[in-house]
Amino acid sequence: MSKLRVGLLFGGRSVEHEVSVSSAGSIFRALDPARYEVHLVAIDQDGRWHLAPPALPPQQVLSGGREVRLPAVPGPATLLPVEAGDARPVAELDVIFPIVHGRGGEDGSLQGLLELAGVAYVGSGVLGSSLQMDKEVSKRLLRDAGLPVLPWQLVKTSDLARDPQGTIARLLDALELPVFVKPANLGSSVGIHRVARREELLPALQDAVRYDPKVLVEQGIPARDVEVALLGDDPVEASVPGEIRTRRDWYDYEAKYVDEDTELLIPAPVDEQVAAALREAAIRAFVALEGSGLGRVDFLMHKQTDEFWVNEVNSLPGFTDVSMYPKLWEASGLPYPALLDRLIELAIERHRVRARLETQYRR
Repeated sequence: MSKLRVGLLFGGRSVEHEVSVSSAGSIFRALDPARYEVHLVAIDQDGRWHLAPPALPPQQVLSGGREVRLPAVPGPATLLPVEAGDARPVAELDVIFPIVHGRGGEDGSLQGLLELAGVAYVGSGVLGSSLQMDKEVSKRLLRDAGLPVLPWQLVKTSDLARDPQGTIARLLDALELPVFVKPANLGSSVGIHRVARREELLPALQDAVRYDPKVLVEQGIPARDVEVALLGDDPVEASVPGEIRTRRDWYDYEAKYVDEDTELLIPAPVDEQVAAALREAAIRAFVALEGSGLGRVDFLMHKQTDEFWVNEVNSLPGFTDVSMYPKLWEASGLPYPALLDRLIELAIERHRVRARLETQYRR
């Protein structure tokens, strides 16, 4: 039986570039070479795609790979060289595993290209990816679906430019300190600030709008960080919940990727009824935001009570060696290699279903 040709696509133009490279390295090591012919494709900081020579590790593709492109037309998923006058295919793919975090990777734009190219790919589609990426739009949809979310306010770049002090006054009328200031379309805690004093609020907003023209200002609470991993389409399966504990004030970038004393408690120390409620809410949130294939729902749970709120839904959660998503599934009985097998199977099945849809009107 021939091997399945998998394009592992990583890197990208966002500030989460390095996290994506780390995720790709973990996936590359876990994919079974007896089942898959893996093609490493890195997107550099300028948005150019590079195909790796055989046996080149993900960290070296950007400097040693051949520049390629994926035509945005239906047909065989073929990577072509960028060099003028050379139209010979350099790789043909059966499925693409995009592990490109942040803007340009999990916001629907990359998924749009893959849809135009007619290729099977892992994860949510265009709509689901864009909805889950935008923290402010997703909160509105989650609220309308009856799911618990913390109070928030939206700030735009134009608000700060037009009336910064008026914007501050509006926020403090609606919310109590501390608050969290978050770029609406970013991950890995980049650009997020915990603000406990009034004078800290404007600098936090000014920093956040460097990354996104929309900023979410959310009510802060004494919270535990609890996460649930999701897998599938219909039905959707939920993992056991896991809890993240850090010695920092909150779960920031350093706590996620630098600190060695950050603890991952799997399963989370909550009673069975709370765990069941978290899993049920996670599935509802995933469905409300058009999730597909995989996702991770992050909850904030009050430290003194069992009350919880949906913080966000991640369409392409991290896959590094220390990431919660694969660890949660391993604790739920699905090892890392088997998890990757299942994600690839789901991608191919979803593509088959969509390929059977009519594209021409027939009387």
